[in-house]
Amino acid sequence: MKYLIASLLLLSVLCSTAQTLEPTETDALINVIVVDKSQKFLEGEKVTFVSQTTKKAYSGVTKADGKFDVLGPEGESYNVLFSAFGENKDYNVLKVPAMEGTVTFEYKLIINPPKMYTLDNVFFDTGKSTLKTESFKELNELAEYMLLKKSLKVEIAGHTDNVGNKDANQKLSEDRAKSVKAYLVKKGIQADRVVAKGYGDTQPVSDNDSDAGKQKNRRTEVRSME
Repeated sequence: MKYLIASLLLLSVLCSTAQTLEPTETDALINVIVVDKSQKFLEGEKVTFVSQTTKKAYSGVTKADGKFDVLGPEGESYNVLFSAFGENKDYNVLKVPAMEGTVTFEYKLIINPPKMYTLDNVFFDTGKSTLKTESFKELNELAEYMLLKKSLKVEIAGHTDNVGNKDANQKLSEDRAKSVKAYLVKKGIQADRVVAKGYGDTQPVSDNDSDAGKQKNRRTEVRSME
């Protein structure tokens, strides 16, 4: 997956305004704003600042206004991580200098949310729709992301290669998509937020003339319906 992203960092001396969090002599207040490329505020987006020295993480989730506040120690450099569809993407580094007095940073992320991605680590028993246990980690991350993005609806799209009977492949792809949906529902996602659909071998992304190509075609995708 690729994202369009930009960041804007503004530094100012804190004025006396009413805020839930307040900067201190040692901790800077970071006002985080997340918008899409049309400048629409994005709700339910998780941003994490990880200290390069202590590895401690400071994170928050945007509200309806696309904002949240977080405190982070001054004199640190932070890796900025943005969560999307269960992945943490490392975008850039935020340096918070040590300064006298109390300061506030405004940190703005401009993103292009993905419309589709492939569940690379979701696996099934051969020829069946039974999820393997190694699939649970990625599906748990997807469920956690959807719990944050409460308005997000997705399609789970199942695909196969062209080996075997087309009707059997169609049914297998449908059953596998339904298995993923059932797992997400079990994790607390409302059933009407997930559509399970099988495409059989009708939408290959590679040739079916090699094992590597067939493996790419046997996939499960998540497609945003927003």
